[in-house]
Amino acid sequence: MLKQRIITATLLATLVVLAVFELPSMYFSLLIAVITLVGANEWLNLTNVSHPIKRGIFFASLIGAMLFIHSWTYLLEAAAHLLDFLAEKYKFQMDDIRNQSGLLEWLALPAVFFWILAMMVIRNSPQGALALTLTPFKQSLIGWFVLLMSWMFLSRLRTFFGEEMTMYFLVLIWVADIAAFFVGKKWGTIKLSPEISPGKTVQGMYGALGSAVICAAAISLIMGFKEPMIIADFTLLSVLTVLMSIYGDLFFSVVKRRANMKDSGSLLPGHGGLLDRIDSLCAGAPLFYAGIYLESVGLFS
Repeated sequence: MLKQRIITATLLATLVVLAVFELPSMYFSLLIAVITLVGANEWLNLTNVSHPIKRGIFFASLIGAMLFIHSWTYLLEAAAHLLDFLAEKYKFQMDDIRNQSGLLEWLALPAVFFWILAMMVIRNSPQGALALTLTPFKQSLIGWFVLLMSWMFLSRLRTFFGEEMTMYFLVLIWVADIAAFFVGKKWGTIKLSPEISPGKTVQGMYGALGSAVICAAAISLIMGFKEPMIIADFTLLSVLTVLMSIYGDLFFSVVKRRANMKDSGSLLPGHGGLLDRIDSLCAGAPLFYAGIYLESVGLFS
């Protein structure tokens, strides 16, 4: 089993690295969209949404939202031309609607808030999280939002902040996952959330958080960060992203336990389903993007 996991993980990592560095932004976004749709299919299976019409509506709305987000600047450009025509014809003035191109960045707020709320519920009341009663519609809505936000912010991270920062985010999550596994296996004695995931330990979590500090220090040296505040901000963001990713993993574990399933699927040999591999990324992407964006506009300067 371990050998199979390593082979699958190596192949996946190689493909992801090639995608990050070789694909143009549009094709990278399309690839992430396809992965998101596969994950959406697994989510519907976990939440017992089997009716073809309901599944069709879910996929149509998810794809529609992706297309809307992807076309946002083009829609603003078209609207600007229309408003310019109307302003000239009816003699009124208004601000250039193109200035609203950054409006989508505000979606990071509800996304980050959702994951903070999920983290608090899982941390303080794991049994309550497992016993929470939600209709299939509400569960579908949660999955729709989580998957859409993860696709959006990972795509925007690649588009606006480049291959290196995208690769750093992915490596950060991967290294944290590996560190949590081996530290937990070697020194783990206190269960992090035994009701949800018996294998995870507090020591493993500390190992993951420690790996985030090491990753931040390494990238600071590679990128040549000089100012202590920038290094401190980047380290804090890395640690918080890993912390969020840990509870993202637990969040999907809650969904699987409620469905009485060990894995989200069987697509990946030795790893289960696709959601089993991207659960941490889904939780970490909105927070990491928000932090990088705020740093880029000088909020913490």
